[in-house]
Amino acid sequence: MNRSLFQRLAEVAGLFLKLGATAFGGPAAHIAMMHAEVVKRRKWLDDEQFLDLMGATNLIPGPNSTEMAIHIGFQRAGWPGLIVGGTCFIFPAMLIVMGLAWTYVQFGSTPAAGWLLYGIKPVMIAIITTALWDLGQKAVKGALTSAIGLGVFVLYFLQINEIALLLAGGLVAMIGANFHRLRKATLKGTFLPLTALGAPALIAVPFSLPLLFFTFLKIGAVLYGSGYVLLAFMRADFVTRLGWLTDQQLIDAIAIGQVTPGPVFTTATFVGYILGGTPGALLATLGIFLPSFIFVVLSNPWIPKIRNSSWVSGLLDGVNVASLGLIAAVTLELGRVSLIDPLTIFIALASMVFLVRFRISSTWLIAGGAIIGMIRAALT
Repeated sequence: MNRSLFQRLAEVAGLFLKLGATAFGGPAAHIAMMHAEVVKRRKWLDDEQFLDLMGATNLIPGPNSTEMAIHIGFQRAGWPGLIVGGTCFIFPAMLIVMGLAWTYVQFGSTPAAGWLLYGIKPVMIAIITTALWDLGQKAVKGALTSAIGLGVFVLYFLQINEIALLLAGGLVAMIGANFHRLRKATLKGTFLPLTALGAPALIAVPFSLPLLFFTFLKIGAVLYGSGYVLLAFMRADFVTRLGWLTDQQLIDAIAIGQVTPGPVFTTATFVGYILGGTPGALLATLGIFLPSFIFVVLSNPWIPKIRNSSWVSGLLDGVNVASLGLIAAVTLELGRVSLIDPLTIFIALASMVFLVRFRISSTWLIAGGAIIGMIRAALT
C-alpha cells in the first residue's frame, strides 16, 4: 500500500470513527454533518458530487447515512476506503449499543428500569409520529401516492406481507408515473397476488444464530425509506413470525437506536445481544449492514445513468410512501403498549410540541422522559 493511499485511508477512518461516536439525530443530521466535513471543511467532494451520492443512496435499500459513508470512503480512497468508511461509521455505535444491551439484559427487568422505560416509550412514539408527519409531506406527491400510503396502512392490518406491500406500492407508482407510455400495452398480470403472501400465524420458532443472521440480512437487503421502517420489518419478523421479542422489547430496542450516536440500524445490535449475547450482536450487525456495502459496490458505476430515470424515480416514490404506511400502522400498534395512562399520553403530546415548535433534540427528550419515569417511581 503506497503512502498516499494509507494517508487517505487514515483520514477516512478518523472522520467516520468520530462521526460514528458523535453523530446524534438520525440520518438527516448525519448527512448534514458529512456535508460539513467532506464538502465545506475537507473539500474531498463538491456540492454536485455530494448530491449525486445522496441520490444514489435513495435508489438502493438500506440505511442512507451508512451508505453515504461507504460512498464517500470509496470516492476518497477507492475499494479499501469503501470498507473503512462504512465500518468505522458503524463500529463506535455498535460498541455503545452493545454496552447498553448488556445493561438492559442485567437490569432491564428491575422495577427501576421499568419506570425508566415507562417515561421513554411515549417519547419514542412522539418522535416516530413527528418523523412520519415530516416524511409524509415530502413523500406524498399527489392522489396516487396518498392512496398507496393509505392502502398499505389498511392492508398491513389484514396480515399482508410487508415486503409484498413495499413492492406493490413501488410498482403501482411506477406504472402511474409512466402510464402515458403504457396506454397501448396490456397490463394483465402485473398485479401481485398479495393474499398469497400473507404473514403466517404466530408460532414460536426456536432461536438460532444462523436464522438471526439471515433474518437481518433479508431486512437489510429489502428495507427502503427511513430507519423507522425498521419497526415494521422487525415487528413482522421478530414479534409476529418468530415470537422472539415482545412489543415492549421492540420499542425499547428502537429507543436505544435513537438515543445513541451513529446509524439507527444498530438497533439490530441491541436485538442480537438480548437474543444471543455477543455472538448474536455481531451477527445481527453484520447481517443488517452487509447488503449496504454490496449495493454501493453494484450501484456506484451506474449513478449517472439511473438518477434521471422516470421509471426508477416512480418506483422509489411508491416504495417510500408505502414505507410510511407501514410505519403508521406499526406506530399505532406500539402506541397501545406505550400510552397506557394519562401521564404517558401527556408525555407523548408534550414531546411532539417540543419537537415541532421548539426543535428540541430527540436525545434531550428521551433523557427527559427517563427522568419523569424515575420521578414517578419515587412517588409510587
